[in-house]
Amino acid sequence: MAGPHKVSAEHSTAGPRRPPWCRWLPIGVIALGLILVFVFDIDEFASAQHLREHQQRLTEFVAAHAVQAVLIYLAVYIVFVALSLPGAIWLTVAAGFLFGAVMGSILSVLAATVGATLLFLATKTSLGDYLRAHAGPWLAKVERGFADNQWSYLLMMRLFPAVPFFIANLVPAFLGVPLSVFVITTFIGIIPATVIFATIGAGLGSVLQTSAELSLHSLMTPQVKGALIGLAVLAAMPIAVKFLRRRYASKGR
Repeated sequence: MAGPHKVSAEHSTAGPRRPPWCRWLPIGVIALGLILVFVFDIDEFASAQHLREHQQRLTEFVAAHAVQAVLIYLAVYIVFVALSLPGAIWLTVAAGFLFGAVMGSILSVLAATVGATLLFLATKTSLGDYLRAHAGPWLAKVERGFADNQWSYLLMMRLFPAVPFFIANLVPAFLGVPLSVFVITTFIGIIPATVIFATIGAGLGSVLQTSAELSLHSLMTPQVKGALIGLAVLAAMPIAVKFLRRRYASKGR
């Protein structure tokens, strides 16, 4: 009698297996989204030129339909981040211009965190588990090393200006970072840069009225880069301290 009961228990805990296509569905949705974006040129909405050309129309729409404007902005920003489209920084600048530095920062941080989380989950589901199953022992070793300082690593990736935002979304998915750790470090790590660019956007009104050039290079001033690099160095301090402790401990043996 023990045999049947054991088999049924195993089936009940294992649950039904998902068909293979379910694994690739999230990546398929992202691919479809990218196709639609480039067919309809949606990526052009996040640019300095678009903000300059439509500033009056945008400000009038926000003034007349504040709630709808917020919802549309959140949806657009989430899509841009989830699809890893270029130009999200201009959406942050636009948020400061349209909603003010404080509200623009809040909306940008929320939307960027949600979009990054969606991309993280899609990548983890479609590629992360598959990669860990076929990569061999080297990936497990990298995962263990990353896990020892994952909070510092993730915050440093968010703060360091040279690390593209989509890279900071993909790498944790491949290295088995827990969802809660990813969400918290993303939310906290993007706050400094978001506040900086939303504040720049809040003071952009007079610049948009002129013919002054607006570019990513003009926004990333030495002061902005220095502030972000300084924060990234602070995030890296625990890693350096732990490394030095291990080195001194090994020498003392």
